[in-house]
Amino acid sequence: MPPIILPVKGVSPQIPDNCFIAPNATIVGDVIMGNDCSIWFNAVVRGDVNSIRIGDKVNIQDGACIHCTYQKTKTVIGNNVSIGHNALVHGCTVADNVLIGMGAIVMDNVTIGANSIIAAGAVVLEGTEVPPGSIFAGVPAKKVKDISQELLKGEVERIANNYLMYSSWFK
Repeated sequence: MPPIILPVKGVSPQIPDNCFIAPNATIVGDVIMGNDCSIWFNAVVRGDVNSIRIGDKVNIQDGACIHCTYQKTKTVIGNNVSIGHNALVHGCTVADNVLIGMGAIVMDNVTIGANSIIAAGAVVLEGTEVPPGSIFAGVPAKKVKDISQELLKGEVERIANNYLMYSSWFK
């Protein structure tokens, strides 16, 4: 069973050959992905109403949804980003080296600075500015502390590297 990869209004997703797309993932419309990305089982990347740009070495884990808002917000995801299982990332900008935890919700016009973590289950409200090097948690999400070098290396980098390894198992 191949993944669902569809054009919308004549615009097809652009996916490098070195990316892993799970058999039941869905990618549609104006989506441009970088190298070494992975889109996991039941994940949806829906560039039907606006554009989605994804950097290099991004993993979008099982059940996650990436979307945007018609004529208002695009979604831009930097390099070395991990988006956890069942997260919702919508119409926002995510800088490099970010971990978005399982079940987190990131709303329109949010900017997540580099080297940050959004905790599992957090709800980052529309228009929130997450400063670089921050950990945000809670509902609504607030800054709980600055990220340590140990967390940056032990979680953000480790998870991104692990997903690159995991995807190689399926190629």
